[in-house]
Amino acid sequence: MKTLTMTAAAGTLLLATQAFANVDAAIDTDGDGVYSMTELAVAYPELTDEMFTAIDANADGAVDAEEFQAAQESALLPATDG
Repeated sequence: MKTLTMTAAAGTLLLATQAFANVDAAIDTDGDGVYSMTELAVAYPELTDEMFTAIDANADGAVDAEEFQAAQESALLPATDG
């Protein structure tokens, strides 16, 4: 049971690390693993408050790697190389 719990915890950590790693450090200037409106506006000057609100699907005030990818796939943001 202890091994199973440790394995599950390691898997959760790995998934969290992978999601964190998918955030572009060039955009995420404060290194918190998510994009703020300010960070995205530097990379995407055409970004409006309304666009940011639409991209921030869980309304937590930040855009994570999944929300960013979904925004690119739905053409809310242009896709980037890599």
